[in-house]
Amino acid sequence: MIEYCVLALLQGGERYGFELVRTLSEVPGMVTSEGTLYPLLSRLRRAGVVETSWRESPSGPPRRYYRLTSSGRAVLEAFSGEWASFRDAVDHFLNQEKAA
Repeated sequence: MIEYCVLALLQGGERYGFELVRTLSEVPGMVTSEGTLYPLLSRLRRAGVVETSWRESPSGPPRRYYRLTSSGRAVLEAFSGEWASFRDAVDHFLNQEKAA
């Protein structure tokens, strides 16, 4: 699921890797690390759903920025519809058990 969270973050604009790690880790329950995220970003780049560019950093070495491709937007849009249906189905069963 983290890959879809990353794609959702990138729909607002490009970000560099550590910024993604930091943003994800700010959400309770969303545990991730650089060791998890960077291989995922490489896989997304190879799949053509994100593209990258290098930029100088105001502090430290250059940063690789990631942005969604049109394919990435399509993947995220398809997932969004599937996720809503899945979430509603799970909520149905959770609420059914509470009512019993």
